[in-house]
Amino acid sequence: MSFADKPILPLVKNVFSVFLEREVTVSIILPFGYDPFRSYPLMLFNDGQDFEALAIARVAQQLQATGETAPFLIAGIHANENRIYEYGIAAEADYAGRGNRAGATSNFVTKELLPFLNTDYHVAKEDVVYAGFSLGGLMALDIVWNNPDIFSKAGVFSGSLWWRRRALHDGYYDSDRIMHTQLSNANTKPDLKFWFQCGSLDEYDDRDGDGVIDSIQDTLECIATLERKGYAWNRDVFYKEIALGEHNLNTWSKALPDFFKWAFSEK
Repeated sequence: MSFADKPILPLVKNVFSVFLEREVTVSIILPFGYDPFRSYPLMLFNDGQDFEALAIARVAQQLQATGETAPFLIAGIHANENRIYEYGIAAEADYAGRGNRAGATSNFVTKELLPFLNTDYHVAKEDVVYAGFSLGGLMALDIVWNNPDIFSKAGVFSGSLWWRRRALHDGYYDSDRIMHTQLSNANTKPDLKFWFQCGSLDEYDDRDGDGVIDSIQDTLECIATLERKGYAWNRDVFYKEIALGEHNLNTWSKALPDFFKWAFSEK
């Protein structure tokens, strides 16, 4: 059996959250060659329940085994049936009230989960990366942006950057996008780096008829907002567009190697 064929089973931990008022399941993937007395960078993901379908453990371990990345710890937060309310932007729910528990999730991550991981796995606190897919990507970006003293980088795969305070049929404007407005209105420029991914078939909607699908437009305009804050393309902000890539686990899995190498490359 080759290395690629060996099953890699994450550890499963349950962390009770006072903020979310429930027990949260967390999948842990130990670094290649794990040494319990050593500190490791941390890659935190939302939607840890999708780890198996994403083949995250196999991809990460192969890159670490071949030296393409430094060894790093992975933790995946499992979502439940309240995902649409627990993921979002902490400061403001969207026009339909979705994301109204995002503040509780932010508190869980920063005040409960990270202390647990630091205690049990000796996280290298100067290198904590947070990423997510779709709505989980929006949630990761929001938490990283608002906690630059904890996180160093954010990864956003097909992020729900359309998240808005007004529905399209209610006279929507681009300024109704909550994340773009939050970034634009910030008084400071945190010392952070960002990685965005979209697929050319991420969706088919094109609200302004300019030939660019909304998910790509929202992502590129989010990047443009960051650039106006002083972040530089290909230095602080990176973008990967996958031809024929879709809004699904298969496309995101294909993007993982580049993301992991961006986050933790030793070269």
